[in-house]
Amino acid sequence: MSSDEPILYAVEDGIATVTIDRPERKNALSVEAMNGLTEAWVRVESDPAVRVIILTSTDCGVFSAGLDLKQAAEIRQRDGVDILSLMRDPMQTAMRNVSKPIIAAMTGSLMAGGMMLAIKSDLRVGLRGTRAGITEVKMGRGSPWAVPMLWMLPQPVLMELVLTGETVPIEQLAAYGFLNYLEDTPDAVRARALQLARSIVEGAPLSVKAAKASILAAMDLGYDKGLIEAGRLHVETYASQDAIEGPKAFAEKRKPVWQGK
Repeated sequence: MSSDEPILYAVEDGIATVTIDRPERKNALSVEAMNGLTEAWVRVESDPAVRVIILTSTDCGVFSAGLDLKQAAEIRQRDGVDILSLMRDPMQTAMRNVSKPIIAAMTGSLMAGGMMLAIKSDLRVGLRGTRAGITEVKMGRGSPWAVPMLWMLPQPVLMELVLTGETVPIEQLAAYGFLNYLEDTPDAVRARALQLARSIVEGAPLSVKAAKASILAAMDLGYDKGLIEAGRLHVETYASQDAIEGPKAFAEKRKPVWQGK
């Protein structure tokens, strides 16, 4: 049974786990779930104890089926408004502003809004034998959030996804480099995501922050301006106590003790 809260939140050892918990609705994104995700991004960004985030969902064969179309129809009939108008951040733009890495642990198929959450994550672990797609054209909806996928997939592949609305085997997207790893079971997907998260936690906090910010900045600015911005973003890193601690710990053959300053 799903809990009364559509989004579960837990923190342990520097890792926040954000779980979509609506298996009875294939983890579809209701108003409450979307607003819960928005609140989660605020929490992780403001909590200094959180170093990395794992975004996952309760097992039901589907990571997320996207927008809760049943609720959308009910809201339209009852209130005469589109469901997106009741969501504080319907495109989850706040995800891209989270300075800490987000790992999508996708323990099932994903489509529409489920794909949106995947592309706004920084690392992706998928489940073999599942499918993925941008199905909005089949429902009369839209996918403006898919534009960043031009940096993740070949243009003809993306065009086919958005124009046909058909799903494809997750293995096909993995072959194009869209996923970091594919695993055989949901538990293995979660284990791989946790392994990645622990590796990130081992790194120097300021270095991790600057690394993520630099890659995203380059996507926005292009090569020349992106390189300049990356240098600016790393000034704090090179001037930090951690920049002294890293080489010192290496020389002393011990694990570094990061201060994040």
